[in-house]
Parts: sequence; structure tokens; C-alpha cells
Amino acid sequence: MWAFVAPGLYSHEKKLVLPLVVSSTLLFFLGVAFCYFFVFGQVFAFIQSFAPKSITAAPDIEAYLSFVLTMFLAFGMAFEVPIVVIVLARLNVVSIEKLKAFRSYFVVLAFVIAAIVTPPDVVSQLALAIPMCLLYEIGVWAAQLFIRHTQAPDSDKAPLA
Repeated sequence: MWAFVAPGLYSHEKKLVLPLVVSSTLLFFLGVAFCYFFVFGQVFAFIQSFAPKSITAAPDIEAYLSFVLTMFLAFGMAFEVPIVVIVLARLNVVSIEKLKAFRSYFVVLAFVIAAIVTPPDVVSQLALAIPMCLLYEIGVWAAQLFIRHTQAPDSDKAPLA
């Protein structure tokens, strides 16, 4: 796929693709790992706290796998927020100033998304919404750096051929 796309890109655009592909893959796996190691332990302990001590939880395997895969996908995609912010800013769809002004709206949006995709408990909703808000801030900061380092060369500074 890269052999097809690469010839159509300028050199400054090629510098943009590799870091985005690597970081988006790492962020997705980081989101899945965060869900597995932190969120599941908290959510299952929270759910178990409501059950009487005499009842043993025995979830249906199909329901459990569906829940786990949904949560993995939700957290993996939620950890892609910085990539989306960087790409939107780099493509000049949104300016850095507008991203900063949108911050309060994004907090509300993150909690709405977390309420929709997570089970109906506060622990999992907070565990998804808070990292999304932090990742949005990281994305705004990274977009400023990324735009500065991937700009096209100035036409007046380009060497004559």
C-alpha cells in the first residue's frame, strides 16, 4: 500500500505519515492495555461490590467476550484522540486556537461518548472520559509541535534547480 501512496506525496508529507502510523498503532494498543490492566479490575470490583457475598459471579461467555471486545475497541479508539487532533490541525481543518477554544465542549463530548459506549456505571465512564480529556490536551500540544516540524519548505527559501 505504501508503494502505491508514497510516490504521490511530497517529502514533507512523507515525514508526516510514518510518525502518525507508528503513534496511532502504539496509542491503540496503549488504550487496550489501559483497559485490560486498570479499567477491568476497577469495573469488576465495582460491580461485585453490589452483589451479596453469597452470590458468585458467573457471566455468560458470549456476553463477557462481547463486553471485553467492546471495551477494548472503545478504549483503543479513545486513545486515538491525539492523532485525530494532530491530523485535523495539520490539514488546516481546525486551527490550534479553535482547538483550544473547543476544549470545554470536548470535555462534555468525552463524557457523553463515555456514557454511551461504557456500561452504565460511573467507574468505567470516568475511566474513559478522563483519559480522553487528557489525550485531547496532549493532542493540542503535539499538534503545535507537529505542524512546526512538517511544514512545506518555503518557496523563496527553496534552492534553485
